Amino acid sequence: MRINHNIAALNTYNKLSSNTSATQGSLEKLSSGLKINKAGDDAAGLAISEKMRGQIRGLDMATKNAQDGISLIQTGEGALNETHSILQRMRELAVQSSNDSNNDNDRAELQKEVDQLAQEITRISSDTEFNTKKLIDGTAQDLTFHIGSNEGQSISLSINDMSSGALAVGTQGTVSEDQGTIVDKDGTTIATYVEADDANGIKAGYYKGDGQDTSAANLAIVGDKLAAGKTAVTEGINISDKASASTAITTIQTAIDNVSAERSKLGAVQNRLDHTINNLSTSSENLTAAESRIRDVDYSFAA
Repeated sequence: MRINHNIAALNTYNKLSSNTSATQGSLEKLSSGLKINKAGDDAAGLAISEKMRGQIRGLDMATKNAQDGISLIQTGEGALNETHSILQRMRELAVQSSNDSNNDNDRAELQKEVDQLAQEITRISSDTEFNTKKLIDGTAQDLTFHIGSNEGQSISLSINDMSSGALAVGTQGTVSEDQGTIVDKDGTTIATYVEADDANGIKAGYYKGDGQDTSAANLAIVGDKLAAGKTAVTEGINISDKASASTAITTIQTAIDNVSAERSKLGAVQNRLDHTINNLSTSSENLTAAESRIRDVDYSFAA
């Protein structure tokens, strides 16, 4: 007979400790909703689950990025819609001015409206922004929309300059030029150089050369008698006479076509992003379900 050890009590204590530990684990799972709360619960499962969680959160953020991209595109496309309306009005005025029922005074009044409309096109171009980023003034080049959860999963978009100058429907005006002729040492003309400044300090340059090694470059012309001020450039839509108004119809139609092409491009990218969002949402849903099977607790089993 042994009196130093109570085997029955030891067995009872071991069972109690084991049951207490299991109960605590079950309570932790039931309260958290997770069957993996620490690495000791399932080391491999934890690693897989965390990787999936990173993918899921990345996909959800990519969805938001795509939605923001659509908002940006809609902002630019909405501005171009108004540009389209203005160009249609300008074309209408050009057609009206082409008719000989109008005299010179009538055409002068029509020209005033055309000039104002051209200025509005440029204002729209310079003032259209999304989150302080200008969209249709030619500076929105290589815009990147990150539409995936990993590196390099993105698409790019460039939006062309939609100002009146870029569309060749700017306000009528003239600028004065400096021009000169460049000669070699024996007096042979080798190049012609023209530089024009408008009232705002904007320069338009023209350089033409003959010879094998002639190229455009910054030139220093020695002598102050080489330049002469003249009327160099006339730009914009002119409907002040019948012939010019007739020509303006074609010019404005070309501008309309260019805006249409730009809007079509934006619409195509927007539709692509719509499908991207659908795909991202589906991928996120499937990954969430897979991660849930690994990490979430089965209440009927845990209880």
